[in-house]
Parts: sequence; structure tokens; C-alpha cells
Amino acid sequence: MSEPAQKFEVVIAGGGLNGLAMAAALAGPAVRMPFNVCIVDGADPKTFSKPQFDGRASAITASSRKMLEALGVWPALADHAEAMREIVITDSRGAADRRPALLHFGEQHSPGTVSAHMVENSYLYSVLYDVVARSPHVEVMAGHTIDAYDFGKASTTVSLARVGRVAGELLIAADGRNSAARAAAGVETMGWSYPQAGITFTVEHDGDHEGRAEEHFLPAGPFAILPLTGRRSSIVWTEQSVFAGELMEMDDDAFQAEFEQRFGTRLGAVRLVSKRFCYPLSLQIAKQFAGDRLALIGDAAHVVHPIAGLGFNLGLRDIAALAEVVSDAARLGLDIGTVDVLERYQTWRRLDTVMVAAATDGINRLFSNDNSALRSIRDMGLGIVDRAGGLKTVFMREAAGLSGQLPKLLSGEAL
Repeated sequence: MSEPAQKFEVVIAGGGLNGLAMAAALAGPAVRMPFNVCIVDGADPKTFSKPQFDGRASAITASSRKMLEALGVWPALADHAEAMREIVITDSRGAADRRPALLHFGEQHSPGTVSAHMVENSYLYSVLYDVVARSPHVEVMAGHTIDAYDFGKASTTVSLARVGRVAGELLIAADGRNSAARAAAGVETMGWSYPQAGITFTVEHDGDHEGRAEEHFLPAGPFAILPLTGRRSSIVWTEQSVFAGELMEMDDDAFQAEFEQRFGTRLGAVRLVSKRFCYPLSLQIAKQFAGDRLALIGDAAHVVHPIAGLGFNLGLRDIAALAEVVSDAARLGLDIGTVDVLERYQTWRRLDTVMVAAATDGINRLFSNDNSALRSIRDMGLGIVDRAGGLKTVFMREAAGLSGQLPKLLSGEAL
């Protein structure tokens, strides 16, 4: 007879940013009614708590920052966060230093607060891990892959190599775009791959960016310069997949030359201070965000084009909504893993996700081309928006994640 499964209220498959943030929202030090949570991740325990820099940084919107404050995470992040005080969007016409600014957002258009902060993902991960590790209600099982899933009537049980079985009333899939938990539950996805890849890295420059973020819409895709602390910027360079591969194979001098043509000289001399990383781009949405004993969050639920920098923020929206749904259900004595309870989460999150996916896909298709007719129409439209101060404020509120029906955590309220 096999050993009985270790029992938890919630099992989280995946210990990346979304998995850790989910655990912090359910069982972190700031949670009033913590759940007993187990995080399962296949990463080596020695490296799990010490993430390596992967070239990526996240734009933490105003609502996401409120959530991180409510979870007690933001104070440890504040020194590593750079406020985005100005956003400039340009077209591809002209050399890098002479591109016309089509749309400009300044602090006067912000919704009473800085609309976003840039934070390197390695810092986000470290701080979230520290918060979760301090919680007596979270057990982290790193270095163990899940071999099998059993979605039962009363719980979901996962089998771990060399450890045995772990069961939870609810399994949360936070295991990325190729989610094994999603596949095991038979949840299908819809979407497509883009003929683009995103190259990310960090640069240092002589000039001060003063919190200015730039997004240059070039024919192959957007080229974003995003402010980091100090005289550094995070680069997200979208390029055609074939050329992106060629860029990654170039030596440092050749790559620098290609990069400088797009970066320009506004910030003076510029130097790469990290490795380059390249990621394929795609759109993918799960046909269901929840089922009996299962909820999907983050990339397991949706992958969108990074053109608006909303990836991690969408995951935090999932986490805030799911945490509120299961907390409300627990207070009423309900079973947190049933379809009836989780349907509220799915309804709350699907429409917003589909709308964001459609918007990012449409913007990418509209701007990632060199069609003169389309360029004239889009430039005219952006020019109208740029001259309409009230409309820009509305856009900034939307970008800051402050519109619509917000979960309590995204409003800065504890659960």
C-alpha cells in the first residue's frame, strides 16, 4: 500500500514569479486568514532561492504596486524600482535621434501617482521568495518534478519523484506557457506564434534617463528603452525571428553596432552590461481558466505580446482575483476547489485577458510593418490622442491598471 499523500489546502505547481506571488497572496505574512500552501518546482533547491539574471525586467503598474504593498513586498523592492515619469512613443521615420514623437505621456497625465515602476525580475523573484520562505504556512518542495496528476472529487493529488504524493483541495497551475498541469487536465489553448522574437538585455549609459521610457515602433517590431535604477536601461528589442537569431550569433562588437543604430545618442555613450537573451513571441489563451480542483494563472492561462509590458501585471491580476475568490469561499465554509467557486474567478479574469490579448495583437500588427498607408493613418490617430489631454489621462489610468472592477489586493486592501 502506498504512503498517504501529504495534505494541504492549496498546491501550486510552479515556483516562478507567479507561483511565488500566489503563495504570498494566500499565505504570506500580511494575509489575515492564511491557507496551508505547498509550492512544487523542479528547479535545483540550491539555485531556486538564488535566481540568475535572465535579461528581463517588469513594468509594475500603479495597481500592481498597491498589491505588492498590501502583501508586504514593496518595501524591499522600492530601492530597486525606477519610476517611469515620462513615456514617449515614436514612429520609425528618420534616424534614431530624429524620430518624431507621436505620443507623449508625462506626470501631468498620471492618475495621481506614478503610472509604473521598472524592476528587474531577479529582484522581484528574490523578494517574493524571501516573503514566502518566512511564512510558516508555506512549504516549498524544490527539485521535485510532478510525475502524475489525479484530479479527484475531493482533492487533486500530484505524484513527486522520490517524495511521494501531495494533495490539495485546489491545484493552481503556475507552471508557464507549456503547463504540464494544464495539459494533464485536458485544457486546450488557442493562439498563434508571431514571426518575431524578443531580445532583452541591460545597458549602462553616460546620460541620465530621468525616468523616461521610450518605445520606437520600427518595421520589425517595437524597440523599447525602459529606465532602471542608476544610469541603466532595460532593452526589449522585438525583431523578425530569423534576424533575431543572426543577432544572437554576432560577436559583441557587431551586436553593439546594430544596437546603437536603434538606440541613438540621446543618452551618450552606451555599453551592454549583461548577457543577451532571446525569447520567441506568441499569443496563447487557455480555453478555460478553471475547472474542478484546478485554476490557471499567469502564463499557464495566457501569453500575450510584450508590446505593452503587461505580462507580469496580468499574472498579478489573476492572483488578486483568485486569492479573493478562494478567501471569500473559505470564510463561508465552502469547498475552495469546486467548479461553482472557481467559476467566479474564471468569469472575472477571462474577458479582461481576451481584451488585453486582442489589443496587444492589434497594436503589434498595426505598428510592426512598413506600410505607408497604415503608417499615415496610425500617426494621425496618435496625433489626435496626443493633443487630447483628457483622453491621455484615461489611457494612463487604464495602463496603470486602475480602471474596472479591481480585486481588493489591487486596490491596496488586505484580504
